[in-house]
Amino acid sequence: MEVRKRRNRKMEEKTRLELALERADEQCRNCHPPTPLDCIGSCKVWHFRNELRQLRGTFAKEDYRNTFLNTLKNKRRLMILEILSKSSLSIPQLQKELKELGYNHSQETIFNEYVEPLIATGLILENSNHFRTTIFGNEVSQIFAGLHGIEDILPPHSECHEEKIVEALLESPKTYEELTLVISNDSLKRAMARLLDAKLITTNGNNNYIFYFRTRRPENKERFSTTEKRVYDNIPEEGITGERLAEMTHISLRRTYKYIRKLKGKKLVFKKKHPKTYALTAEGMKIATFLEKLDALLKEFAEVSVTVTTKTFEDIQRIPMSDTARNEKEQKSVPILVKQGQ
Repeated sequence: MEVRKRRNRKMEEKTRLELALERADEQCRNCHPPTPLDCIGSCKVWHFRNELRQLRGTFAKEDYRNTFLNTLKNKRRLMILEILSKSSLSIPQLQKELKELGYNHSQETIFNEYVEPLIATGLILENSNHFRTTIFGNEVSQIFAGLHGIEDILPPHSECHEEKIVEALLESPKTYEELTLVISNDSLKRAMARLLDAKLITTNGNNNYIFYFRTRRPENKERFSTTEKRVYDNIPEEGITGERLAEMTHISLRRTYKYIRKLKGKKLVFKKKHPKTYALTAEGMKIATFLEKLDALLKEFAEVSVTVTTKTFEDIQRIPMSDTARNEKEQKSVPILVKQGQ
């Protein structure tokens, strides 16, 4: 009973891709195709594992995540990704589909500007002049469903500083100084300005960092003027800014600071610096959650692609043969055919 529970827990910890890969391995062990070409040409399991092997190389490219995100911040590419997730099309067919949606582009533009970047990031692949989404591309397309206008919200050609800031703020609001640990100070100011303009982040509204608080000194030990008493009584337990205190007491800001200084001299008031903090707006939360899903998907595919490529040659790349076709010559030719098919 305990063994079964441990096995069930282990199964639950595995990702759906890992489970799919295990089922694929089991299917291959029980499969006996007439010839190796039958396996390469028609076996969905072989194509599934081959896509994962190719993704390993794609993910290993320098600065892949930034390239991946920038590729997707383009309305036409997202549209093409969605179209190809439904059916495999040639460039002329894709041109026709786009034209029906109101987008007129030459076939050269469609391939160079939109299709080729999707191929480079492992989202679609080509087979006999037809294009379709990879397993990875299909998953990405589903995540983007319902999310519109991302290319207008985040800069399309960037080092993805904005995305990093938004993801950091998903954990909790942060001060400017805390965000310098995520992005260098040289780039942070510009990225924060863009996010504020796009209304993805907001500040706590405290433009004045200085808050005033009452001390624990008993007030009955001091003598107050009428105005000092009014200022003192309007300082709440949670503290208050000078501007807000002036509004509460209906005294000019200059005179408010004058009486604060007098109260500080009597050790009845102290000041404390509260740094400005930044947090996500509702729209920012939506974008951050979306980016979190993308990152989780990337991690899942990256881990499984490593699993596929680190398996032994016999475990993953040798095509199983039918019992009637197992002779020494055919067994030696199998690895060669698979290598060429990759």
